[in-house]
Amino acid sequence: MRDGFLKVAVGSPDLRVADCSYNAAASIRLLREAAAQGVKLLVLPELGLTGYSCGDLFLQPTLLQGAEAALESLLRASGELGDLVAVAGLPVRAGGKRYNCAAVLQGGRLLGVVPKRNLPNYGEFYEGRQFTPGPFGGEDVLLCGQRVPFGADLLFCCRELPDWVLGVEICEDLWVPLPPSVGLALAGATVLANPSASNETAGKAACRRRLVAGQSARLLAGYLYASAGVGESTADLVFAEHSLIAENGVLLAESPLLQGGLTCSELDLQHLAFARSRMGTFLPPEKGYRRVPFSVQVGETALTRPVEREPFVPAPGPGREAGCRETLALQVVGLAGRLRHTGCRPVLGVSGGLDSALALLVCAGAADALGRPRGDILAVGMPGFGTTPRTRENARRLALSLGASFREIPISRAVEGHLADIGHPQGRTDTTYENAQARERTQVLMDLANAEGGLVVGTGDLSELALGWATYGGDQLSMYAVNASVPKTLVRRLVAFAADRAGGESAAVLRDILATPVSPELLPAGARGEIAQRTESLVGPYRLHDFFLYHTLLWGEPPRKVYRLACAAFAGAFSAGEILRWLRLFYRRFFAQQFKRSALPDGPKVGALSLSPRGDWRMPSDSSAALWLEQLKGLEGRGQAR
Repeated sequence: MRDGFLKVAVGSPDLRVADCSYNAAASIRLLREAAAQGVKLLVLPELGLTGYSCGDLFLQPTLLQGAEAALESLLRASGELGDLVAVAGLPVRAGGKRYNCAAVLQGGRLLGVVPKRNLPNYGEFYEGRQFTPGPFGGEDVLLCGQRVPFGADLLFCCRELPDWVLGVEICEDLWVPLPPSVGLALAGATVLANPSASNETAGKAACRRRLVAGQSARLLAGYLYASAGVGESTADLVFAEHSLIAENGVLLAESPLLQGGLTCSELDLQHLAFARSRMGTFLPPEKGYRRVPFSVQVGETALTRPVEREPFVPAPGPGREAGCRETLALQVVGLAGRLRHTGCRPVLGVSGGLDSALALLVCAGAADALGRPRGDILAVGMPGFGTTPRTRENARRLALSLGASFREIPISRAVEGHLADIGHPQGRTDTTYENAQARERTQVLMDLANAEGGLVVGTGDLSELALGWATYGGDQLSMYAVNASVPKTLVRRLVAFAADRAGGESAAVLRDILATPVSPELLPAGARGEIAQRTESLVGPYRLHDFFLYHTLLWGEPPRKVYRLACAAFAGAFSAGEILRWLRLFYRRFFAQQFKRSALPDGPKVGALSLSPRGDWRMPSDSSAALWLEQLKGLEGRGQAR
């Protein structure tokens, strides 16, 4: 549970309708299996100790007594299973009425009983015949010899893990316009359990997935949905044991239809707490809720949930193409709006690299959207001391294949004159030597834009802004930065997407650009004309830096956790030592280079994150990285633990 990870499970035990002893034994087997796997929270189906499909047998005191005896068996078994929290469904008689309830238990103790608030009484359901809608608040009930809280206003709160607050709703409660989980989440519940007995019909599983994932996203919560299985009566309905675990809109795990047993994953409670803390519209509820404390022993949680290596990039599958198309469309809309407003033509530097290729594709899309000829785009190649024949030619080829106007303006002579003017020693290839080239290119573009009625389109991406891998007053400046919220891993994917859909010369040159090492080309090329300066050898792999950026800024993960997640995600690709080295560099550069981001030009936010000082990120330029770097001390060799 360290780093906020909580191992959870949903389960559908084998059962027999109205055979409470049999059902208790089946549920106990799942409790023991869950405890053996390190699960801390297990959710079982609605009315699982009796069977959901008992019908009017629920009116019989004998069945109610059998259900209570079955719960006693679960309590005895849980007393031997440490601190596992379990949620089990059973009918409960209280105050002369019958309620469809979920009992929350741990270590032989009954923590509380939550009644179902919304009873379906339509179609195939007639719960109103046997049960009473549960009250929001209620008196304590005596059950299994224990007097415990009863009501739909209960929150079960872990003393050792304040971010673990459990709320419970039951089946139909989720399907109504205002589910009880809304109030529970607003009152602090980060984990929502739903013991359910949702029968199966064609197409219902897809609807259930959307509902569970959507509720977890709306409430910034983990949602555990445990559904009844094939042991239920098939007189008129079929139950398929479809259980799901979702977190903030992402379906982490689900059971195959018609297959019972346990389905496990881990919830990230730190992730959920951070997301809520920064959302000012996540307001407390009007009603009061009762809090029931419990304790757990905090230990390490092995990760089985997937950790994406490229979290900014749309996952492979049908959604990837749609995601790439949408991102490009948003970039185009942003640029087209600025060009329409200013009446200017786009002017941009093209280097034969990824970033300028993407910016040029966006310019082409904007020209098309505005009904302007692509020749209105002025693409400028500016070869310098480190420009190789390959990138120089690719810049020209791409511009012409897309129908843009192309002009080449070499900068070497101008830079040499400038370096001589400031007394820079000839042959010294230092930072001044490099930055003078970047600033000369920006000056050329700015002055050319003035002469041509143009607007300088920036090409730098989000990853470069995070690392400060840009020259202040050079490529850090533009009049509109179309790639400013697109990280390098996504830039690569978008260019590949465009290459797959382009034809002829455009496709060929885009693929060659994708195969070219990332480089600013500010140092003289090698003897054979090869690139001498490779960015990822200097500042680290962009795959790692984008991963660090995503988890640090978007989810507020502390450095030790970012390191742990990176070691899990990149196992076999990078060693723990490599990851730690580049993570330290990431924090040092991110803090030291904020002054560049504080002076960013306008640029559209098209993805999950922006570093604009007018948008997502406000940070003093003189902030210290000391606290973040301190957390990384002593981690050598410890990152591979999952």
